[in-house]
Amino acid sequence: MGRKNRRTNIQPARDLPVDGTSYWGTQTQEGPSWTFGEPYLVRQIGSSAAKKFYICPGCNQNIPPGVAHIVAWPKEAGGRADDRRHWHKPCWERR
Repeated sequence: MGRKNRRTNIQPARDLPVDGTSYWGTQTQEGPSWTFGEPYLVRQIGSSAAKKFYICPGCNQNIPPGVAHIVAWPKEAGGRADDRRHWHKPCWERR
C-alpha cells in the first residue's frame, strides 16, 4: 500500500525586500556629511565573508579580502550593487 503525501500546510514563499533590509543586522544610520543627513542602510561584513578588494571612500585605501568592514548604501536608492560602498569601520565612524 502506498504512502499518502501529507503536504497540506504549505505556505507560498514571501517576497523579501530588494533593498537589503531583510538581512540580519542591517541598521539605518545617518550617512556621510556630504549627503546632508540622508539615511543609509548599514551592514557589517565579517572577515570570513570579505572575499574581494574594495576601496574605502573615507580614506581611498584598499580593503583587502579577509578584513572585516562596513557596507553602506542610501536607504532610498534601493540597495543596487552600484549604490553600495565598502568602508573601513573607523572611516565609517568618522564620516
